[in-house]
Amino acid sequence: MSDRAALSHAFLQRAGWGDAVRSTLAGDASFRKYERLNRGGEPAVLMDAPPPQEDVRPFTRIARHLDSLGYSAPRILAEDAEHGFLLLEDLGDDLFARLLKSGGDERMLYAATIDFLLDLHRHPAPTDLAPYDEDRLIDEAELFIDWYLPALTGRDTPANLRQAFRFLWGILAPEVGMDLLPERRVLVLRDFHAENLIWLPQRSGPARLGLLDFQDAVAGHPAYDLVSLLEDARRDVDPDFAEAMLQRYIAGSGVDDADFRRMYAILGAQRNIRILGIFTRLWKRDGKPQYQAFMPRMWGLVERDLAHPALTDLRGWFDAMVPRELRRQPLPGLDKIGLS
Repeated sequence: MSDRAALSHAFLQRAGWGDAVRSTLAGDASFRKYERLNRGGEPAVLMDAPPPQEDVRPFTRIARHLDSLGYSAPRILAEDAEHGFLLLEDLGDDLFARLLKSGGDERMLYAATIDFLLDLHRHPAPTDLAPYDEDRLIDEAELFIDWYLPALTGRDTPANLRQAFRFLWGILAPEVGMDLLPERRVLVLRDFHAENLIWLPQRSGPARLGLLDFQDAVAGHPAYDLVSLLEDARRDVDPDFAEAMLQRYIAGSGVDDADFRRMYAILGAQRNIRILGIFTRLWKRDGKPQYQAFMPRMWGLVERDLAHPALTDLRGWFDAMVPRELRRQPLPGLDKIGLS
């Protein structure tokens, strides 16, 4: 038995789940792993988040906050933060992505999700939560020039191109309210999409949404999670349907239509180019090339966001650095692993 396996066994023993039947659940792009447990018909989930790469404390903090507001984050049944283990409530298998793939009612599920966001955004973000400020937005956008551009060109990004990229984002960052007063910032769950939402029809109101993967939450602009949902890296969302859901949010929140759409486009562009960088890093650094299959979709979303007039200068930078004819082509080297 490996050291990690011994630690997890000892954790479950202390929690009273040592004799549970264990089976592997699908992991994600992080170092975290998950197992489903069954103890005499009672289910639970084991999160294995090995330090120092992972830290379970942000997850437990946000989970408890969401629970205090009446939302359906997994209840924490036992925890060992030092060694990176959590025993969690099992919210079931009805992931939105799975339901939608099998013919689930997309309009009903997404409308319920928009209504959840409207409810969540009536609450200010926790005061001790890190703000999604200008520096963080720009640093995360730089993942594109740290990983994607070098993979495309075969060389590091020159300093002058990096400087121009940061300058353009420095102009845009205040546009999306990075200078919002603390009381106007909302809880941004960040990875808010169909793979991380579970349908719980036996519950009522906003609690019908089971919430997963929110440990990277920040205090920021309400458009961010809407972008995560409607510009999904892993599934196509029809643009007309996305527009209808965006209109539902704008009508329900009372925000200014033009201002919100501008912020939505800017945050969408930032998020999607960041993901292009992350997916490239997962291939180059972590040996996970499967995320490259999502790249054409990501470029389509980036182009949709860059079409907004507020992003004209940034669109010019992308047209010069990554011409359209290169955006749908596999990155060099993918042919060697069968993904071209």
